[in-house]
This record gives sequence, C-alpha cells and structure tokens, in this order.
Amino acid sequence: MSRMIDLIRTSAVPASLVQAAARGALSLPPGEMIEILVHLAVHNKVFGQQARLTLAGWDEKSSREAASDPNTSKEVLDYWIAAENLRPVLLPFLLENPSVSEEALVVLGFTGSREVVEVFLKSSRAQKSSTIRQALASNANLSTSEETATQDYSGPTESPISSSSPVENSTDDILSQVALPETGSGDEVLDAEVMAYLVEHQTEISSEGDKPFQPIGGIYDELARGTEELLEEAPPAVSATTAVASTGAAAAPKKAPALKKTFLSAGEERGSALQKISKLDIKGRIQLAMKGTKEERSLLVRDGTKLVALAVLDSPKISDGEVEKIASQKNVLEAVLRTIPMKRRFAKNYIIVRNLVFNPRTPLDVSLGLMKNILINDLRNLSGNKEVSETVRKLALKMFKQKADPTKKSTG
Repeated sequence: MSRMIDLIRTSAVPASLVQAAARGALSLPPGEMIEILVHLAVHNKVFGQQARLTLAGWDEKSSREAASDPNTSKEVLDYWIAAENLRPVLLPFLLENPSVSEEALVVLGFTGSREVVEVFLKSSRAQKSSTIRQALASNANLSTSEETATQDYSGPTESPISSSSPVENSTDDILSQVALPETGSGDEVLDAEVMAYLVEHQTEISSEGDKPFQPIGGIYDELARGTEELLEEAPPAVSATTAVASTGAAAAPKKAPALKKTFLSAGEERGSALQKISKLDIKGRIQLAMKGTKEERSLLVRDGTKLVALAVLDSPKISDGEVEKIASQKNVLEAVLRTIPMKRRFAKNYIIVRNLVFNPRTPLDVSLGLMKNILINDLRNLSGNKEVSETVRKLALKMFKQKADPTKKSTG
C-alpha cells in the first residue's frame, strides 16, 4: 500500500487533499505528516507557503523526535537546518543527529545568529569537529573570549613532541643524518630555520619512513614536456660538435653558440630539479623546500608527503607571488591550502585570499571563513562560479546582495 507522501509526490491525489495536507489536517503519523509538509514547502508553488507556516508552528514534541531521529528523511533535515527555516528549539537535536550533514552545520555555524552561536558552543558534536569549530570561529556574532575558547578546545592538529614519549632518534641524530642539498648558499639563518623545522617534526619524520617523492596531480606530464624540449635541443648540439671535429678552420666560430648558453631552458631546469628531488629522502626534500630555488619549491609544494609540502610555506625565500599561484592550484594537498591563511603574512594579501576562495579544492570551512574579506565584484563573480561548491556560491550571492544594498540586514 502506497504512503500518502508517495501519492502526493506523484500528483496522484486531488488538489483539495493537497490543500488539507498543507494545513496539516490529514490523520497521519507525525513523521509522515512532517515529510509531506516539507515536500510541499519545497516543491509546491500553490500550497508551499501554507505548508511552511504549518511547519513553523508544528507540535514541538513530534518535531524534536523527528529532528533527533537519524532515520528522518534527508529532505526534512536539510529543510530544518537551513537558516531561513530554522526553529531554535530544534537546533540542539539537529546538531547531534548524525544524519545532518557536517557541511550544513558549517554553513550555519558561519552565518548563524547569536542564539545559534550559543547552541553551537554547547554542542558536543561541534566541539569535536575542527571543521565546525573553524566555521564558528569566523562567525561575526562570536565574542572574543568565545573565539579563544573555540581555539582552546580545538587541540593540536599534529602530534606534539612530549618528553614522556619515546622518540626514535635524538635531535643530534636527526640532524647528523641529513645531507644538506647543494643550494649555493651558506646562509646560517636558513640553516637554523631548517634545523628548527626538522627538530619540531622529528617524530612525524620518523613515522613517515622513506617515502619517495610522489607529486600530487599531473606534474609528470608537465615534466615530460620539459624532457621533450630537452631532446629537441640535443641534435643541433651534436651536429655542432661533429662539425667542429671535421673542420679545423671553422672550429672557432662554431663554439660561440655553446658559450652563449649560460642558462637552462624551462624544460631543462624542471627536469634537473626533478632529478635532484627524486634522489632525496624526506629530510633532504624538507631542506630543499626551505633552501632551494623557486623551481624546486614549485615541485615540492605538490609533494604527497604533507611535511615536505608545508615546509615550502615555511621557506624564508618564498615570495607572495609564489603563494598567490599555490593558492589557486588544484594539485596540492588540502593541508597546504588550509595552512596558507593561517600565516599572517599571506592572510594580509588580498590576491592570495581571493585565489583560495575561488579554488574548489580549498576546504569549505576555510573558504567560508575568508569570504567576509572578498570585495563586492569578486563576490558577484564567485556567485556564478560553477567550479566552487553550491554552498560557497549561495553565500557569495547573499553577501553580494548585502554589500550592494547595505540597508538590507541579513535575516540569517
């Protein structure tokens, strides 16, 4: 026997019965009645408004039961957790319901009212989720002391080095095992930076073992093109050498082009950098990430080993222009994109912030937290960017409208 909700979905009932359903006047179990009302509120243009009004005043007891039940339909839970439909009395139950998506809670944590913030601060699920906490920390209705509290209970993101925890290698052992890559610089300040990074992460380095360089994305294709360029340049060089050997008088003029070439082509430089990197262990790649060239950093930031990729951002040699490019890349670890705005120098650079928000690989909570800094024209462009998530587009459109007409206050 078909349920009434199925009949309404397929338009198999008369309009008078649908109207009665929109008023909540059908003799059905509360759970199914709520499901019908949400369906009408979302999909029915004629009786949708009546269904929304009925839902807003629906019996609190049965609403709480549905809000806390993991088996409640996704459409109902998504409807209730949306800021425009939210009943504050149901929020504590929705927050702890595992069937309510974390993405929906991230959006609400970022945009919610003061009343919503207070409920989030008491929620065990919100406290346990770093993603939700970070979104909440960016909420304009959060006080300074509460913002500190969200950071306090977030805990460290990496395993700290404890004096009571056994460490496989001592600090001296870690440093003595490292063969410094040849960078052409004896800068003691850089060496100190490298050593500090290695010491700080020595436990994680030990646990990573001897992972080789495994780049994220299509780096090998790019390097293959560089190798092709190198091979294309090789035959003329061989021909020149042969000509020099066979003609004595012409030897001097033939050598001139070779002497002119005092730099590597892009393909040669990239191929050379890859060869160098591929021979290094994790500690060697970390040092190269902090002391190497721009070309080497552009490869190492794509390293699948997080410690190596993050070392690029800690390099004293990295420029804002490099980070602007990294912020827009899709072939880097999410940890790299998450770390960039945590560094004050980069967070002050508008191009970096904008590139992060427009990057579909940037974690949702990071994008939402940065959007308050986006200028109105970029918000408009972002709202129509099909590459980013629908959540980002919707919020961008909402913020664009608010900035375009400041007299309209947000109802979220």
